[in-house]
Amino acid sequence: MTDRSVTKKTRRPEARPTEILAAALDLFAEKGFSATRMEDVAARAGLSKAAIYLYFKDKMALLTALVNEMAGANLAVARGIAESHQGPVSPLIATILSFMGGQLHNTRFPELLKIVISESRAHPDVGRLYLDSVIRQGLPMFEALINRGIAAGEFRQVDAGFAVKAMLGPILLAAIWKTVLEPLGAEPLDIEAYAAQHAQVFLKGLQA
Repeated sequence: MTDRSVTKKTRRPEARPTEILAAALDLFAEKGFSATRMEDVAARAGLSKAAIYLYFKDKMALLTALVNEMAGANLAVARGIAESHQGPVSPLIATILSFMGGQLHNTRFPELLKIVISESRAHPDVGRLYLDSVIRQGLPMFEALINRGIAAGEFRQVDAGFAVKAMLGPILLAAIWKTVLEPLGAEPLDIEAYAAQHAQVFLKGLQA
C-alpha cells in the first residue's frame, strides 16, 4: 500500500504548479474567487500554507495562470489552425468551432468562463484579465478570417466584427448551459453536435 504522505513529499516539484492550479480551479468553481483563500488552495493541493507562495504570490496570479493555461492555450491552437490553413475559409471556421465545442465538452474550460463571468462585477480585474488576454487577442484574428472570406468572394458583405460576435455567442451559451443551467435541471446539451450545427447555420448565413 502506498503511503499518501510519502507520495506528496516525494512528488516532482515541477508537477506542483499543475496540481495547485487544479486545486484553485476546484475552489474558485465551488466557493467563488472572493471566498477562496490561498491557504484553502494549498490544503487542497496538499501543500503547507507557506509552500504555495513559492509558486504563486496571490489569488490573482493563480487566476492569471489558469486563463493563460486554458483560454490562452485554446487561442494559440485556433491561431495555429488558421495560420496553417489554405483555401476556402468556411471549412476553417467549421474546424475552429468544432475545436471549441470539443474543449467545452472535454475540458474544464466552461468552469473558467463561469468564474470570469460571475466574479467580474465584484472584481473588475478578473474580467479585465480575460478581456485583454483572450477577447482582444481572439476577435481580430477571427475578424481577419471573415474579411478574408469576403475578399475572396466566398462570403457576402457583412460587418466582420458583428459576424465574429455572432459566431462566438453560441459557444458562450454552451458554456453557461453546462455550468449553470444543467446543474439546475436543464436537459444535457450535446455540445459537439450543437457546435457542428451552429457552424452549418452560421456559414450558410455568410455565403455570398
